[in-house]
Parts: sequence; structure tokens; C-alpha cells
Amino acid sequence: MKAYLLSIAAGLLVGVVYSLLGVRSPAPPMIALAGLLGILLGEQIIPLAQRIMTKDDVAEFVMTECRDHVLGRLPGDAHDAHDTRDA
Repeated sequence: MKAYLLSIAAGLLVGVVYSLLGVRSPAPPMIALAGLLGILLGEQIIPLAQRIMTKDDVAEFVMTECRDHVLGRLPGDAHDAHDTRDA
């Protein structure tokens, strides 16, 4: 959870600096977020296709490795109990 708060704080700080300098962000926010989502999902196409071709459990991959990569470890996730990096 600490990483999320630090990320938001850093974004707010950059926003304040942009405002003080009188400049706008380099991309409209929704376009930038859509592009980032496309990158994250695109990174999963090859591993997903490999699992389909080898007939591995695709649903398990999507619900574990793929989800963790695209969404990150969410607060309250079972992995958080063993992850001390955010402590």
C-alpha cells in the first residue's frame, strides 16, 4: 500500500510543479492511461499464446501471473503477508 501512496504523492508533486511552471502534461491523461494499459496487456500476449499452444491452464495463468503483472500486488492480497518490501 505504501508504494501506491508514494506513487500518488509523486504524481501530485509533479502536477504542482507543472502548474507552477505553467506547462501541461505531455499527453492527455486518458490517452496516456489507455496507452499504459495497452502496454501491460500487450506484454501478456506472448506468454498467453504459449500457454494456449502447450495446452497449459490458461485460466490459472490469467488469474495469477497475468493479474499480478497487469495490476500489481493489490492491497490485502495473500502475497502481501509475505512481502516485506512495503513495510
